[in-house]
Amino acid sequence: MRLLKSKSNDNGFKLATFTDEIPPYAILSHTWNNGEVTYDELVAGTGKNKAGYAKIHFCVNKAAEDGLEYSWVDTCCINKSTSDELSTAINSMFRWYQRATKCYVYLSDVYVPEEVTDVESFQMTWMEAFRQSRWFTRGWTLQELIAPAQVEFFSKNGKRLGSKISMEKEVYEVTKIPIAALRGQPLGEFSFDERISWTAKRTTTVKEDKAYCLLGVFGVFMPLIYGEGEEHALSRLKETTNRHNPQSLPTASSNVPFRRDCDFVDRGDILARVDERCSRPAGRAALVGVGGFGYVRVFTVFSIR
Repeated sequence: MRLLKSKSNDNGFKLATFTDEIPPYAILSHTWNNGEVTYDELVAGTGKNKAGYAKIHFCVNKAAEDGLEYSWVDTCCINKSTSDELSTAINSMFRWYQRATKCYVYLSDVYVPEEVTDVESFQMTWMEAFRQSRWFTRGWTLQELIAPAQVEFFSKNGKRLGSKISMEKEVYEVTKIPIAALRGQPLGEFSFDERISWTAKRTTTVKEDKAYCLLGVFGVFMPLIYGEGEEHALSRLKETTNRHNPQSLPTASSNVPFRRDCDFVDRGDILARVDERCSRPAGRAALVGVGGFGYVRVFTVFSIR
């Protein structure tokens, strides 16, 4: 896992790689726009003039204010030119957000007037923009909202709007994600269909990502096959989820009320004989008779081990 390490001497940052014993870090949640800084650009030091650099700078500085030396931003901490690394990152993404000490949500389409100092007391200046934010419409931001314990929302100009806890009512009204899930209730306690419904109004740039962005939500891992299409990807997701979590299989919604057959004859004596003979060591029983005639004979077969 690559992290951005802040440089206290020049207010900058550099990349650091960890394979184990990952230090505490902050993580950024945002929507991609034109001008994002890539891994290659960050390494080469050529992305400082791009619009996306401001978000990276915001995350690193905010983390430093919160006493965190390291940060993670998806645009520049993943080398997406390597398919194996991209696949590993997507399958690990939920856990990375889950393990983050802080998650900063950067809302590039929410702006708070500079003269507003008490932001949370003057929600009228930004609440409508918050509810309409593109961030709530993207597939990947679903796990970024659910996974971290501490999520804080910020405007484009860096003003803190509130947290997942303080704004849970507003977040629920926009997303329809149960407050229990926002508070950390195990996702396995929600049905497959319910969790799928949380993405009903969300979109992804690549069709298959509509399924891949849910891997962590269902607690499964699976290979990425870009080109398979959204329907096939979702089908694989359901199959993988059912295989790893049998309890997530859908339950019957109703029972067909078949009328009891009044001509049915309960052969209790025969069932008792079968049960008695089969209870013997290596004992087996065979029922022989013509179906529908109500007469059977019971044969016992013994096998020697």
